[in-house]
Amino acid sequence: MSAALELVLEWGYDAVTTAEIAQLAGVTERTYFRHFPDKREVLFDGERRLTSWVTEAFSSLPIDVGHWPAMRQMITLIVPLLEASQADGDRLATIVATTPALQERAASKEARLIMAITDMLVARNASPDEAALVATTGWGVLANAIRAWREDRLETRQRRMMTLQSHVDRSFAVLAEVTHLDW
Repeated sequence: MSAALELVLEWGYDAVTTAEIAQLAGVTERTYFRHFPDKREVLFDGERRLTSWVTEAFSSLPIDVGHWPAMRQMITLIVPLLEASQADGDRLATIVATTPALQERAASKEARLIMAITDMLVARNASPDEAALVATTGWGVLANAIRAWREDRLETRQRRMMTLQSHVDRSFAVLAEVTHLDW
């Protein structure tokens, strides 16, 4: 994944081949295709890790935690992992923003993750409608916080940057304000 991100950032998605990615990664193209069915999938390999983090975070929460609090706590649990993978996440975001073919793939991957979260919430006794609303809205809060966090880091190096968790807290506060909910 790192090799693919490096090459695509330098040359553009369409200009990079799987053979070049494999070569930079120090593997054969045959080995590459054992792990990834195409060029796009190598860029989105982090989805498996993210799904695992989300699943583990939900599994660690007591079943009697409400659905909204469980979503918020799950996000808080994965924030350090997202911060640790910041460099790859930033590179992928830059690539996706400039490559329409990858924007569709990113949206599809995000939709699958939201559906997995919905299923986990249903397993925690949420109704399907409530689970879908909590998953979609909660993930939207996290996406908003990540966007603001990236912008914060790009804007200036002179002032103290807010952490991702601070942006998450702020985004949940904005949601509470506009919906009149008390988190």
